[in-house]
Amino acid sequence: MYFEVLYGIYTVVSYAEMVFFVSFCLLAMPYACIQVSDVDVTSRAIFMIFLVRNWAHEQTQDVNQNQPEELGRPGAIVSNHVSYVDILYHMSASFPSFVAKESVSRLPLVGLISKCLGCIFVQRELKSSDSKGVSGAVTERVLEVCKDKNTPMMLLFPEGTTTNGDYLLPFKTGAFLASAPVQPVILRYPYRRFSPAWDSMDGARHVFLLLCQFVNYMEVVRLPVYYPSEKEKGDPKLYANNVRKLIAMEGNLVLSNLGLADKRVYHAALSGSSLPGAQHEKDD
Repeated sequence: MYFEVLYGIYTVVSYAEMVFFVSFCLLAMPYACIQVSDVDVTSRAIFMIFLVRNWAHEQTQDVNQNQPEELGRPGAIVSNHVSYVDILYHMSASFPSFVAKESVSRLPLVGLISKCLGCIFVQRELKSSDSKGVSGAVTERVLEVCKDKNTPMMLLFPEGTTTNGDYLLPFKTGAFLASAPVQPVILRYPYRRFSPAWDSMDGARHVFLLLCQFVNYMEVVRLPVYYPSEKEKGDPKLYANNVRKLIAMEGNLVLSNLGLADKRVYHAALSGSSLPGAQHEKDD
């Protein structure tokens, strides 16, 4: 009886939080569609701040202090990828554009906001999503960010998929092809009962169970801007690997050699479905 009552309370709370979330998404839409030159990024981001600040308790450890500004603005934020909640935090913190799978563009509310932010959509099954290629589009955008302070930062998850939060997958090189400095960010989600990490559960069920918790905790570590050496500028794979090792060391994460293809096989085994067919894994 106790658990039935508790479950009922959690259900009511989760639906209330969902209404709250959708309401602020609606409020954020017109602000996301306004060009940066017209409205300050901080003003636009205030709506997204409410999403995270009222839904998750955030602890931020910022070690990015007293860095010389003359070295240049970072071209991209690179972060480990644990959950769809990662996007909400980064949106509240810097309101960036990002790379997402093509299906995101069709999502209600989120899809429209993503398009207004100038996000780059990709089809994972193809080697490149268009004639220009994803890597070329990302490189061009990163260079534009470095030159124009009014251009929204690029947010990139070099792992290409989410993990359980304990491991760090191999980095793709798309964020590092421009040889521009990057801002490494580490996200962690301490939890007691239900993990915010989105690794093996369907989206609707995961969102519901996550909202059943009265509070979700997030820890954020912003590392100093990483400026590549001349050797790293000439070798994107070396650049990506060195940033990956730094994030793993500072975030106490375990380096893994597995990737998206292995995750798909794992998901197929969990669901009892046939193994996915051979697919290309993009380097960008």
